[in-house]
Amino acid sequence: MSEERRAARRQVLQVAAGLLEEGGSEAVSTRAVAAAAGITAPALYRLFDDKDGLLSELAAYGFETYLAEKREALALAPDDDPVADLHRGWDLHVDFGLRHPAFYVLMYGTVRPGRRPPAADEAHALLVSLLDRAADAGRLRIPVAPATRVIHAATTGATLALIGEEPTQRDLTVSARLRDTVLASVTTDSPAPTAPDLASRALALDAALTTAPSAANPGLPLRATETALLREWLQQLAG
Repeated sequence: MSEERRAARRQVLQVAAGLLEEGGSEAVSTRAVAAAAGITAPALYRLFDDKDGLLSELAAYGFETYLAEKREALALAPDDDPVADLHRGWDLHVDFGLRHPAFYVLMYGTVRPGRRPPAADEAHALLVSLLDRAADAGRLRIPVAPATRVIHAATTGATLALIGEEPTQRDLTVSARLRDTVLASVTTDSPAPTAPDLASRALALDAALTTAPSAANPGLPLRATETALLREWLQQLAG
């Protein structure tokens, strides 16, 4: 894609984002977007193919905005406690959804299997990295993969539920209570003791293997199949 075409798409997405924030998804018609962007409808179709293509790109734009905000917030006040960062990550997620409800519903309420934008994968990877830190510190009760699914499902469910309520009727303590309950179910309350139990050791080693050198880097003296088998055993030991 040429730089000129990329810039034109970005400009149209910014216009569409404004319409979405002001009037919800109903306001993002191809005619309205084209008029607001100062281009013709055929030009819009050449950039995005159709309305579904435009909405898909708009969801990706939302994920990019969310990811940039979250990375910046976590970097501004880093915490040595990975579980504390999970709490902050939850609150940042919910806060973004409540500040950008139409964007959030487009991003998480219209998901299609196999069509997640790259920025959504990066947002998912950020959660995985936080959980990897917790596992490495011996703070996880369950393996990273199921912990990721539990937290993702709970945060999106809580945010969509709050978005569906009248702003004056929202009780944000509901999110805080759910956050504390969910995170307590997948993490330990305090750092592992000097002699951690077998499950904590297994989870910590499993987390270490995710960042260990791979077959492309022979620093790890195991083949890919051996590493996969070891990780399966570790996750069984973790229970």
